[in-house]
Amino acid sequence: MKSFTKLLALTLSMAMISSGIAMAETTFTPLNFEDSSSAITTTSSTTSTVSTDAKGTDLLAPAQVTGGTKMQNSILQIENAQVEIRNKLLNYKNNYAEIDSRYQTTKAERKAAKKQIKYAEKKIKNLDNAKKKIRKNFQRNMNI
Repeated sequence: MKSFTKLLALTLSMAMISSGIAMAETTFTPLNFEDSSSAITTTSSTTSTVSTDAKGTDLLAPAQVTGGTKMQNSILQIENAQVEIRNKLLNYKNNYAEIDSRYQTTKAERKAAKKQIKYAEKKIKNLDNAKKKIRKNFQRNMNI
């Protein structure tokens, strides 16, 4: 059922994309008006003066493209600040790694010390129980 739904969704999406392309194809008007093979030719009796002088190149001056020296200096300052912050980040990460390693070793030492404490407490408890048993046996022997 899932594969059927996926197939149906894929088919519908492809149909919508292709219909959009087909609709765009019929409504497209080329901007090539100088073509002599165009179907519509109009002649106008009035003449209009439209300035179509080409300015040579429509490119911007190099100072406008690069933003000038102030813009370049600003970008360099930002890049330097990024480098400085990345260096600080590396230092922070190294510091964190050192602290984390100390924390892990301290945690392991703490766990080992806790085990030693529990073992010692268990031994003391066992010795106390042994003392109590010996006293009971001694008192029984004295009462007999």
